[in-house]
Amino acid sequence: MSSLKRIHIYGHVSAQPQAIANLFGAQLATEIIAESDLAIFAINPAAGIDQKTIDQWQALTDFQLPRLVVVNELDGSDADFEDAIMLANRVFDQLVTPYLVLHSETGNPIALISLTDLQIIDYSTKPATTSPSEAEHQELVAEFREEYLEEIAGAGENAFAAGLLFPAIPIVISNGLGIDIVKSFIDQL
Repeated sequence: MSSLKRIHIYGHVSAQPQAIANLFGAQLATEIIAESDLAIFAINPAAGIDQKTIDQWQALTDFQLPRLVVVNELDGSDADFEDAIMLANRVFDQLVTPYLVLHSETGNPIALISLTDLQIIDYSTKPATTSPSEAEHQELVAEFREEYLEEIAGAGENAFAAGLLFPAIPIVISNGLGIDIVKSFIDQL
């Protein structure tokens, strides 16, 4: 389905933008492409966000097209999703985080918790399984969830498709974490 949409991927080589383009039937963009249905910006939290990527984000603001941020390279790194979001909020626009990352005991990202319904998607199983979160998880994400729900309520129902709301999704290519979530956003267009 997404192959019929014009999706362009932006980002520094450290965030594997070509691999991300391959996942979503998209094209790697080195220059601004205004004739696009969606712009996906790939970020590697360990490398930060380079000036060219920041400039590309700013240039696309004039076209008010849907934009989404994927935070890649989360496995095997000390950098994390929340750090990447704090940086992106400073240099892009305010992002929303519909999911947060849960880690295994060894520190690897293996699951997401939805801030909409507090369900956990466990990517350590094949296929991924969904289950209710425990009280301890709900307490940990309570403030993030409140903030997210306020953003969504204030933005309106079709804000993402209108290019007014910018979701940030954590992904791990090796175990599939978050890839289905990005595809669900693509399907909204």
